[in-house]
Amino acid sequence: MKRIAILTSGGDAPGMNAHIRAVVRTGLARGLEVIGVVGGYEGLMEGNFRNLERKDTVNIVSQGGTILKTSRSEVFLSKEGRAKGAKNLKDNNIDGLIACGGDGTLKGAHALFKEHGIRIVGTPGTIDNDLYGTYYTIGFDTACNTAAEAIDRVRDTADSHGRVFIVEVMGRHEGHIAMEVGISCGAEYISVPEAVTNLEILYEKYTQLGFHNRTIIVIGEGGGKYKGAYELAEALKTEYNIDAKCAVLGHIQRGGSPTVRDRTLASHLGLSAVDALLAGKTNVLVGRVHHNITYTPFPETWTKRKELQPYMFDLAELLA
Repeated sequence: MKRIAILTSGGDAPGMNAHIRAVVRTGLARGLEVIGVVGGYEGLMEGNFRNLERKDTVNIVSQGGTILKTSRSEVFLSKEGRAKGAKNLKDNNIDGLIACGGDGTLKGAHALFKEHGIRIVGTPGTIDNDLYGTYYTIGFDTACNTAAEAIDRVRDTADSHGRVFIVEVMGRHEGHIAMEVGISCGAEYISVPEAVTNLEILYEKYTQLGFHNRTIIVIGEGGGKYKGAYELAEALKTEYNIDAKCAVLGHIQRGGSPTVRDRTLASHLGLSAVDALLAGKTNVLVGRVHHNITYTPFPETWTKRKELQPYMFDLAELLA
């Protein structure tokens, strides 16, 4: 193996640049040439490649976003699109590919391997922390810290005005961000897709425990019964005549300088991804569980669900 490539795909996540840096510097240290694919799978189909040297990774470890850019490509979902991308890899004598992203990225990587025999490993770059095969994903910790800072500020207003605030965080169909942030910010109620949102319990806390002067409810965008903050606010108004203010944090959770945890995780996974390719591994997610590097077959990363730990529900209920 002489030349490897790296791309970032799907939603950007803080720590992707630290990851790129680690791949480039590890690859060069192992005697490899490292190629950056600019623009995710779209760039792969267009042949938008650039050589990456050590100087290209100076001072990027603390930057959010991705210097290689990213995309969500509808064309790559087709066999013709993937064939074009595979041809570009082979024409450029690229022996292995590292794809950093979420489940869509890994599904594309799996298809490249199955259809064209591309040697490829994936790394978990998504704030949602929803990939089976790794305890944390790159960007999750930063997104949680960003959301926590925002909720702490919202609580000041809730205290000052005696209002109920429903804060919606990202996470797609999983409640990892909502649960982590809700517990850390002392939310009075946390609504996640993995559990039924019980309005009666919420109302009981609101009335009997005196939370009406300072109520913070955190809800994941996947919601469950109520799809986001505005649906839950409408239900509270209809059922109990409670006026709740909504704050949807949205894409601010994806940006910003990555935390130390995300920088370290991204660096560890970058080194391990290069070494995985050199060891002949392919069609696997390179993850980390309890500080140990793991290799999970691509299909398992989306067919097996990454469950919220039961103790998190116990914490949320007891401490609310």
